[in-house]
Amino acid sequence: MEGRETVVVTGFGPFRQFLVNPSWTAAQGLKVFGLGEQIDVYIKEFAVHLGLARGSSVVILEQTGKNSGYRDRDVCGFCPESHCCLEGGPEKLDSVINMRAVSKEFRQAGVDVIYSRDAGRYLCDFAYYCSLCHGGRRAALIHVPSSGSLSSADRLVPLLQTLIRTMLDQLEDPSDSQSQ
Repeated sequence: MEGRETVVVTGFGPFRQFLVNPSWTAAQGLKVFGLGEQIDVYIKEFAVHLGLARGSSVVILEQTGKNSGYRDRDVCGFCPESHCCLEGGPEKLDSVINMRAVSKEFRQAGVDVIYSRDAGRYLCDFAYYCSLCHGGRRAALIHVPSSGSLSSADRLVPLLQTLIRTMLDQLEDPSDSQSQ
């Protein structure tokens, strides 16, 4: 019997003027519609964080989580005194997923997906860095758009399903990925 996979998808709560964060709505949609019958339980853990790209109309795949430079307070007024995720930790960590290759594949298919190495030094970046650090770099951060056609759940959820499956395929066969 073939093994099953576990994928953890997160979203965030209110963010500035967004009382209902589209990243949370998208995460809920993925929970309802799933990623396929074989994806749910233990062989590989792979955390997928969804964050909001304010002012963007494209999906942004983040390659790198940063450890320091956190200055903005969160919705509860908290900011780490050290302005970093993990004191003494590496300055940056890259996902084992080659986000450049994934974004290129989707752009060639005409989908508005771009690659980034700067997740913004806010809650999304903080959570991503922590997942990369504690999860053997087996994590992804996808910034979802706040405007445009891809910001609607009916378009975004199927795209996220396909993106995450593509990332899982890359985990299964690392030779599929090109150098970063």
